[in-house]
This record gives sequence, structure tokens and C-alpha cells, in this order.
Amino acid sequence: MHDHAHGSPPGADRRRRLTLTLVLAAGYMVAEAVGGWWTGSLALLADANHMLSDVAALSLALFAAWVVDRPAGSRWTYGRARAEVLAALAQGVALAVVAVLIVLEALERFAAPPPVLGAGMLAIATGGLVVNAVGLWILHGGRHASLSMRGAWLHVASDALGSVGAMTAGAAVWLFGWRLADPIASLAISALVLVSGWNLVREAVDVLMEAAPRHLDVDEIRTALADLTAVAAVHDLHVWTIGSGETSLSCHLVSQSGVDNGDLLTRAYELLGSRFDIGHATIQIEPTTFADESPRSICRGTPCD
Repeated sequence: MHDHAHGSPPGADRRRRLTLTLVLAAGYMVAEAVGGWWTGSLALLADANHMLSDVAALSLALFAAWVVDRPAGSRWTYGRARAEVLAALAQGVALAVVAVLIVLEALERFAAPPPVLGAGMLAIATGGLVVNAVGLWILHGGRHASLSMRGAWLHVASDALGSVGAMTAGAAVWLFGWRLADPIASLAISALVLVSGWNLVREAVDVLMEAAPRHLDVDEIRTALADLTAVAAVHDLHVWTIGSGETSLSCHLVSQSGVDNGDLLTRAYELLGSRFDIGHATIQIEPTTFADESPRSICRGTPCD
């Protein structure tokens, strides 16, 4: 007998990782904001604003993780898996907004770069990199668990890159007195933030629009099912994602006469699970006498016109 009582369930593990990272990010966000005001560095203030978006994203991911773990019911028959997808969409939009605000401020500074305390900027940015590195380490093990967790990890990762940019600018100002390094670093940070936000929004929209997962080839799945012994045709094939990493499939298989439908179903499910890693499939078997060229819909027990 196997004992599964030890350890935390996946949802509890995600919440623990998110909570620890949230505490770290919130604490150092204040330090960077104060440091940016003290040194006059836009790069630090940009990084602090980005860390603010981290705090919002982590809070949203934490709330979504709690919502997702609530049980399915007669109304929420799929559960609430897409709460994390909605959270990821909001995270992506927030990243894009932060990037645009940083760009606008950086463009103003190109005209008249203000004085910046390079040494203080370098020290504070280095502390930010350490905090982000610890956050990345905490989130690393769970970043593939859901799109929302991946969004949180991307927020922290892009913030870590922003800290590297702020450190580089701080060193340039401190050693060479090059004030333009500060707005240049801010633009670089913005580009990284924008790319992360765009990718996250694209993935979230794919799920919400029920697009087929990008790692699966629907035509390949159709061909594999059609190649099963005793399958005459495949139609109404749909592949989509319920939530993060939860791929679902439904289709109709037209079977040849005299076929054991139970055996055909078993072979189809085994194919989908072993070759395409699809664990949630709904397959309808139809005899050749029932199938026709167009999909059927049912209205009050009779085919609709």
C-alpha cells in the first residue's frame, strides 16, 4: 500500500511559493522606491514600479491559486481552472502598461538628464538583483504548474534583468559620469517587460479562445486516430485547454461494421495519452450507417435541419 498523506498538495505548494516571493518583493519594492528618490535614478524608480507590478501579479496569482483549488460543482462543472488564466491575462496587461510608462519618462530624460548618484544606484540595484534571484529560486519548481505561476515567474525574471540594467547604468554613472546610461537602461528594461507581457497575453488569449495548444499538431492527431484499425473516418475533432496545462479533446470516430467499440475506445484513449499526453478526452463512436458528410446536432431528440 502506498501512503500519499505526506507533503503538501500541489495547490498548497503553489500558494506557499507565491507567498514567500510576495513578502520579499513587497519589502524590497519600498527600498527601491526610496533609493530611486534618493539617488534621482529613473532606472531604479522604473525597477521599483516593475516590482510593484510584481507584487500585484503575485497577489493576483495567489488569489487565483486559492480560487482554482475550490471544488467543482453543478454550476462550475470544470471547476475554476481558468481563474489562473484570467490572472495571467491581467499580469500581461499590467506588464505592458508598466513598460509604456517607463518609456515615456525615459524619453523626457534624454533631453535633460538629471544628476544621479551612481554609487548608491549600483548598491540598491545589486540588492534588488539578490532579492529577485531568491524569488526566482522559490518559484522555479512551480513555474510550469500553471500559466498564472509562469506569469509570476516572468514578472520576477524580467525584474531581475531590470536590476542588471540598473546596476550597469549605476556603474556607468559612477565611474564615467555618463548620465544618459540611466534612461538608456530604462528603455532596455521596458523592452524586456513588454516582450514578457506580450507573450503572457498571447498564451492567455489562446486558452480563453479555446485555441489548440501550440505544442500539439491537430492534423497529426486526426491522422493518428484515422490510422487506428477499424476507424473509417474522424470528424468534429476539437482540441483545447481548460486551464493551464489541462488539454482536452473531443471527436467522433466512425467505426467499420462488426467492430468491438469498447476495444476501439480503449485503443484511442491509449493513443491520445501515450503519444500526445492528452488525459481528458471524450470520444463518440458512430457506425458507418449513422455518419454522414456534415456534423449532426440534436434538437429535442431529432436531428436539426
